[in-house]
Amino acid sequence: MHLDVLDLQNFYYRSALGRAAQKVIRDELTGLWPEAKGQMVAGFGFAVPLLRPYLKDARRVVGLMPGPQGVMRWPPDGKNVSVLCEDTLWPIETGHVDKLVVMHGLETTDQPAALLDEVWRVLGPGGRAVFVVPNRAGLWSRSDKTPFGYGRPYSLGQLEAQLRKHRFLTECTMSTLFQPPSTRRIWRKSAGFLERMGHRMPLIAAGGVLIVEVSKQTVAPTRPGLGETVKRPLRVLEGIGRPQPKPKGA
Repeated sequence: MHLDVLDLQNFYYRSALGRAAQKVIRDELTGLWPEAKGQMVAGFGFAVPLLRPYLKDARRVVGLMPGPQGVMRWPPDGKNVSVLCEDTLWPIETGHVDKLVVMHGLETTDQPAALLDEVWRVLGPGGRAVFVVPNRAGLWSRSDKTPFGYGRPYSLGQLEAQLRKHRFLTECTMSTLFQPPSTRRIWRKSAGFLERMGHRMPLIAAGGVLIVEVSKQTVAPTRPGLGETVKRPLRVLEGIGRPQPKPKGA
């Protein structure tokens, strides 16, 4: 079940914990995708906090917000690019998206398989998608004080298997949000240190979210005509007996 857009907005834009989470995840994303000049960038769920770095140079930016969640105007200081849509029916032509971010979308939808099919449909040749989901082994998925405490958390193996089933090839995986999901001042002050230490010792301190970058996997086209491999050549006379010698006296 999707969260309410007002709750997401309040968390990411009006709380210290939400602003910290937004910065950490966005920094990881821009490390993967430093720019998107001339490209089409889309986000589904509540991914708009991560899309701001691409507003200036991208050919187009679209924030897709699911109907049960609701929609808000974004960005607040510019021309609106957010739109309300169904989980599995996006107002985007097939193969037009170069970069796509899914956050608070996959783990909260009631139709994850159909949603992944829609992601595959809109991605263009060479397109990439990034999924940001709650880490089953992290602290953030165990607390309902943040949006990552709702929906289905994933282990890395579970997420990769689901993406592979829907024809996505994993390009990069990482974990982040090593700071506790706490508003206490001591944890806010030490957040930067904990993030740095978590990246150095990821096996000891599991991050609160998983970030997986994938590409669209397509089947190589088969050459038509004689270039196609024939596994079993056609034998037009197969089944017809060999000629027999004519009996004497016939």
